[in-house]
Amino acid sequence: MITPDDLVALIRNYNPDCDEALIRRAWEYGDSMHAGQMRHSGEPYFTHPVAVASILTEMRLDDATIVTALLHDTIEDTRSTYAEVERLFTHEVAELVDGVTKLTNLQLTAGEPGPDEGKPGKPSPQAKQAENFRKLLMAMSRDLRVILVKLADRLHNMRTIRSMRPEKQAQKARETMEIFAPLAGRMGMQWMREELEDLSFRVLDPDRRNAILRRFITLQRESGDVIARITADIRFELEKANLDGTVYGRAKKPYSVWRKMQEKELEFSRLSDIYGFRIIVDEVHECYQALGLIHQRWRAVPGRFKDYISQPKQNGYRSIHTTVSGRDGKRVEVQIRTREMHEVAEAGVAAHWAYKDGARSVNPFAIDPAKWIENLTARLDKDEDHAEFLEHVKLEMYADQVFCFTPKGDVIQLPKGATPLDFAYAIHTRIGNATVSAKVDGLRVPLWTRLRNGQQVEIITADGQRPQTSWIELVHTGRAKAAIRRSLREEDRERFVRLGRELSRVAFEKAGRKVTDKALDTAARSMALKSGTDLLARIGSAEISARSVVEQLFPETATMTTAEVDAARPVVGLDPDIPFRRANCCQPVPGERIVGITYRGKGVVAHAIDCDVLATLDDQSERWVDIHWHEGRHAAVHAVSLNLTITNSAGVLGRVCSLVGEQKANISDLHFLDRKPDYFRIFVEIEVSDVEHLHRILTILSAESDVAQVIRARDPNRKP
Repeated sequence: MITPDDLVALIRNYNPDCDEALIRRAWEYGDSMHAGQMRHSGEPYFTHPVAVASILTEMRLDDATIVTALLHDTIEDTRSTYAEVERLFTHEVAELVDGVTKLTNLQLTAGEPGPDEGKPGKPSPQAKQAENFRKLLMAMSRDLRVILVKLADRLHNMRTIRSMRPEKQAQKARETMEIFAPLAGRMGMQWMREELEDLSFRVLDPDRRNAILRRFITLQRESGDVIARITADIRFELEKANLDGTVYGRAKKPYSVWRKMQEKELEFSRLSDIYGFRIIVDEVHECYQALGLIHQRWRAVPGRFKDYISQPKQNGYRSIHTTVSGRDGKRVEVQIRTREMHEVAEAGVAAHWAYKDGARSVNPFAIDPAKWIENLTARLDKDEDHAEFLEHVKLEMYADQVFCFTPKGDVIQLPKGATPLDFAYAIHTRIGNATVSAKVDGLRVPLWTRLRNGQQVEIITADGQRPQTSWIELVHTGRAKAAIRRSLREEDRERFVRLGRELSRVAFEKAGRKVTDKALDTAARSMALKSGTDLLARIGSAEISARSVVEQLFPETATMTTAEVDAARPVVGLDPDIPFRRANCCQPVPGERIVGITYRGKGVVAHAIDCDVLATLDDQSERWVDIHWHEGRHAAVHAVSLNLTITNSAGVLGRVCSLVGEQKANISDLHFLDRKPDYFRIFVEIEVSDVEHLHRILTILSAESDVAQVIRARDPNRKP
């Protein structure tokens, strides 16, 4: 059995940001719940959930699915309960584990098999089984990941089936052949379908399977390594045309060969295409270029060409299939696809949850789950043949995303938990800003209503409507939050004016001047602005620096060399031998009004004039010291703590750090406060020179679309 470290390493290979603590906690819980339980093989039972989790890492699935695999038998086979799993992990994991449990409890076989049952390739005549399974999927499998865990569970059970009683092996193999293998194929996971079919074939008809394997060995002895030679031939043709591609071949699975023999009523010796080859290229047009090279080198077999790139399968599968008469006249099947198409061909619908380099991989060829489910639903309504339910099964809900419709029928994709306001902003920022109410499926609903899959949403707007501060708590998407904040900033002109006035006061005082309304109006006219108030708003929003306004009015100050202030003694009003430092609670910076407070054994500590701690010292006036910052250029050594909320998207944290660096500020500390599927909350400590420098950084970060919130983190509980 692999260790917890091994499992975490497997997950980190594709998702470096996985929740390691959650994985380890699930491992420990599952191991303790299954303690003392053994498999038929004599191994500890927990080796099975671990193996299932390992299979799911091959599909690069998310943390919740891996945790579900580790816990999928706890509710059914141990003293664990739904409530306990929900409390210790999450509601999402509890729902997934419960869904797998209900799948396991469903009776998928109906008594003893009839005389014709159990033969490979024969569909089950027991429509009642199919109908039961279909009903369960419709009612309980609201999340496709439940099926993925169940399929991985069945795959491991089939790999280790030899330890079971012969009659139990036959029952499981029939169930796998009739239900789980076709389901895997229907979901686009062809590799899993082929392995499940072959493992079932090994149990149900070992003699035929062994006969086919012996024929393969004989053929290889007589003809040599055909696969290696044909692979080399294809690579030669690609290299000659300077086409970069990966080529590999394989013999088809014994069950696939046997099925072709049955379908075509041919003996093995007369079966032609028992070898398959794949060519993987980078671009779509290169698929057709490779096809031309193959057909130029070998003769194409008429009627054996299929273009699934121009006409994809419903499960998202795209590829070109052609059969040619290859070396020595042997027919071989060649599949040609791009790397992204290959990922979908391997993972099928599961490609939606696949991670790559720590983030959900966005594959343009992955199937749209809403359309896939819609297609299955439509087929289900038209067909009453219960025995073929796997081709028509309906999954009611798509767990982590919702697909809603505009009144015109356009599909809007949103994360789970989105509201009509998110829907409005997803259409256009202008519509979101003007939203006054919404209708869902024709009924008026509050703006905080959570949308569900397949609903039609109509947004009602009004001229003059503006975003409200409370909307930030109503929306779920980073795009909507950022748009609302941008609008609020634009509306909050008065706040910018107040801040601009304070920044101007500091800048003018540094130049030895006094700021007046007349001076501001004069500067505004010279800078082609309407008024001094407009200028203050620009200063407050960091569009214009207060220093540039001073230089505009008093050009001589631009050439003045301002002495750099000693970072060890940045304030005026203290004797040189008195220790001094900034308060940790409020972290004042040059340009902010400060007051000194004496502390026994610590000297004088500078607090911002609006620090909450000062209110507790009103009755200790003897400890107050009048100090202020030195005039001049302060070094960027004054630490300030910030709390940021950023969207969970690739590159966002890097952009935040770059923005800070571009403003000539250093990041001295950074760590995560909270991690959610849609956003991160992070603590950042930066070093600034003065209040203008700090405000410039805050404004630039707030303007970044993927930064939902940035606030200065003052904490009165921090020791001064």
